[in-house]
Amino acid sequence: MNLPQINTNLFKHLRFILVETSRAGNIGAVARAMKTMGYSELVLVNPRFDDAVHDPEAVAFASGAQDILANARVVGSMAEALDGVNYAAAVSARLREFSPPVLSPRQFAGQLVAQPDLRAALIFGNERFGLPNELVEQCNVLINIPANPAYSSLNLSQAAQVLAYECRMAVLEGSGVVHTPRLPVGDASEVGFQGEAASLAQIEGMYAHLEQGLVAIGFLDADNPRKLMPRLKRLFARTQLETEEVNILRGIARRMAGAGAGRKEEP
Repeated sequence: MNLPQINTNLFKHLRFILVETSRAGNIGAVARAMKTMGYSELVLVNPRFDDAVHDPEAVAFASGAQDILANARVVGSMAEALDGVNYAAAVSARLREFSPPVLSPRQFAGQLVAQPDLRAALIFGNERFGLPNELVEQCNVLINIPANPAYSSLNLSQAAQVLAYECRMAVLEGSGVVHTPRLPVGDASEVGFQGEAASLAQIEGMYAHLEQGLVAIGFLDADNPRKLMPRLKRLFARTQLETEEVNILRGIARRMAGAGAGRKEEP
């Protein structure tokens, strides 16, 4: 089977910029959020502690994404952080009176896929103070996560995870890839078995067989069936039965019919 091709270049065209981060753990957690979604370019602007990429707390919170952390660039200005970027997006829970256009994470992600020539950056501010107004005003867009208005403040790494997820899903959907969980092994085996969908004729035959089995064991009164079979049909209709599953149910129905016949023959 030919699988759709994913434009992996889109994962390389998104930079995550953290400005004056106060907690080393948040930097490590952002690195982890990035790696789980396929992104790798992390830039730190004036973190508020020394040797951020080697801080024990940052390394611990990276939890398997230490390569993202180790390759992060530490710079002293936004000009350095934005070098080569042509589309800057400030991420903030706080809306400004004077700000660039406001987008949701999903809208932003859609733009990245629609315009693959964009070299974009997501900019996250300090945990306590956020981003200064003058920096937000310099950006192309302001991204606001539509959270609970009564409590809309996300942890820095949580906000990064939301953005990374939406951008990944936009790439996958744009590539025509249906997301299905896969086994953590070298091949492309899927979790679970996905068989051929049963035909309507096969399913109707199974219903007839099942009804005979239910009558045989005395669960269904053929003279007063009420709504049992319509309810069972509605139940199975929600399951999207496969051919093998229909065969299993027919096997059960045969055993039920045999058990019922045996009981009738008893004196």
